[in-house]
Amino acid sequence: MAEKTVLSSGLGHLFMTVFVFNFANYMVVPAITDVSMAALCPGEDECSLAIYLTGVQQAITGMGSLVMMPLIGNLSDHYGRKVMLTLPMLLSTLPLVILAYSRDRNFFYAYYALKTLTSMICEGGVLCLANAYLADNVPLSRRATAFGILSGISSCSFVFGNLSTRFLPSAASVFQVSAAVAMASVVYMRIFLPESSMEAAVIAVSLKEETVNDCLLEKGCTNNRPPSRTTPSLHDSIALLRSSWTFSQAAIVAFFSSLGELGLYSALLFYLKAEFHWDKDQFADLLIINGIAGIISQMVLMPLLARVISEEKILSIGLIFNCVHIFLYSVAWSSWVVYVAAMFQILAVFAGPSLRSIVSKQVGPTEQGKAQGCITGLCSFASIVSPLIFSPLTALFLSDNAPFEFPGFSLVCASFAVMIAFIQSVMIRAPPQPVPDSKLDDSASVEA
Repeated sequence: MAEKTVLSSGLGHLFMTVFVFNFANYMVVPAITDVSMAALCPGEDECSLAIYLTGVQQAITGMGSLVMMPLIGNLSDHYGRKVMLTLPMLLSTLPLVILAYSRDRNFFYAYYALKTLTSMICEGGVLCLANAYLADNVPLSRRATAFGILSGISSCSFVFGNLSTRFLPSAASVFQVSAAVAMASVVYMRIFLPESSMEAAVIAVSLKEETVNDCLLEKGCTNNRPPSRTTPSLHDSIALLRSSWTFSQAAIVAFFSSLGELGLYSALLFYLKAEFHWDKDQFADLLIINGIAGIISQMVLMPLLARVISEEKILSIGLIFNCVHIFLYSVAWSSWVVYVAAMFQILAVFAGPSLRSIVSKQVGPTEQGKAQGCITGLCSFASIVSPLIFSPLTALFLSDNAPFEFPGFSLVCASFAVMIAFIQSVMIRAPPQPVPDSKLDDSASVEA
């Protein structure tokens, strides 16, 4: 009973940490478009420079995250989730402080440079480690529900963050409050969040190290296999992807769904600014609707569906509705159509938690951080490819030089990417048992 109480307390503090951290970062989403355009193209509703700079930042962030996420996830398997959570949470507060001080052009460029550098480490890091923390502490049968609740907590922070932005008087106050809350989230995490329960992983790693040490001490030992490394290589990631066909399919789904979603997020606010002349308040209203739909979906619908429908089917449902959701944005002829499209988020958000749950079941307890980091790294690779495709398309079709009249054309392309992910998800057939750690090691040794 005492162990169960500690477990519930640890997950409760994890949920609060994720909520407060995301609250701080989601606050700035409705305001950053206005701040960027005011600094770069004052008085205009269309700014190609802002679109391209956003795309470049996204690509550089993706290249850094592609390397850092598997590394952070793997290090957390050896040194603990809480230790590794500190770095991305702390670094993410620094760019917010700059715009909290001033939004002038020079300060905006300083924010842009620092945000790009810190996002190479921070982007996706908290999500990756939080998912690994959950996988450590939740049994297989309950992971889909647990991942859905964590995603629902993020949606709650998304709603409250955007709601607070809606009623704050200025962009200055938005960034000031955001910076203060981000700092508070780091303090809360360091004080209250217990280290993840990783006894099984620690025992397994210790046994491997003892076997290697005993082997090296014996003169007649022929299996001089080196100790497992804490730093993953590209070879390790490839071995992980090849360890399970289901894992490989999930990786393809993760890449294409992320590609489409990143295309949506990079284009949508600029599209709405150019077509309907929206400002931060209307952006906040739209994002609040998206967030409320996500809360209902992940906190109410997904736990119910997870009891009667497999995670693979939930994943497919989420992806097809996400495709429709993005397509409706692209053909919106009035503001009310945009709000209707946002309501499809209630089913579209199924994809993320179900995918993470499927991935977590393909590896053993000593590989959870590595597996989540690998998937997050693939999502980061999508963020490299996405701006190469969608930034030029968005800038071109929102300009006066578009080859034909279709301002939402880049969003149609984003929905097509999600459709590819949906087609792949239909073919996933998860094995009944998770892949043992030894299978990953055997894959690596065979290739070696």
